[in-house]
Amino acid sequence: MSSGKFITFEGGECCGKSTQVKLLREALEKEGVEVVLTREPGGTWLSEQIRTLIKDQDEDAPCDRAELLLFLAARAQLVKNVIKPALARGAWVISDRFSDSTLAYQGYGRGLSLEVISIANDFACEGLKPDLTILLSVDPSVASSRMIGRTAATKVPEDRIERAGGEFHSRLRRGFAEIANAEPWRVVTVDANGTPEKVWEEVWTSLKRIR
Repeated sequence: MSSGKFITFEGGECCGKSTQVKLLREALEKEGVEVVLTREPGGTWLSEQIRTLIKDQDEDAPCDRAELLLFLAARAQLVKNVIKPALARGAWVISDRFSDSTLAYQGYGRGLSLEVISIANDFACEGLKPDLTILLSVDPSVASSRMIGRTAATKVPEDRIERAGGEFHSRLRRGFAEIANAEPWRVVTVDANGTPEKVWEEVWTSLKRIR
């Protein structure tokens, strides 16, 4: 448990990432592991400012290519200032989204070149790849119901990307599935339609790959 590990959570909207990230952090810390928790876009002052521009800017909203470049800029800052230093000192880093989201959202969702995105991702990440990626897969009807419930409970409206439409979200779900099929040694797909407790059992079991 002494060497640093990098774990990412991926999936479409309302798949339950935040809950599972929190549960994993708590479980690892109980075992005496230093855990650094972060999110994308975000995790540094600069990256959080970019997050606001991407998700909440409706007036002069970024075009698809600008959106891609903003995500990459936020990721480059996060990798340089947070993730790599934490891994170097032996901490485990858990990130709510990483480079796979860019392939799914801007590649499959927006229709930008997958090849260009892959090259740009590698540049922004300085070659860093997760040791384990947990893909939470949820049915569209379940995700929609959760979104309605979340909006009603928090009174926070959907952000610009959440409002992208059904066809967009169908494409990104297909994208995540293709990413998982292409790298089964890294990506574990977990059925996220059940209760948080049931999903957590599968998430915790998936860590056997890297422990």
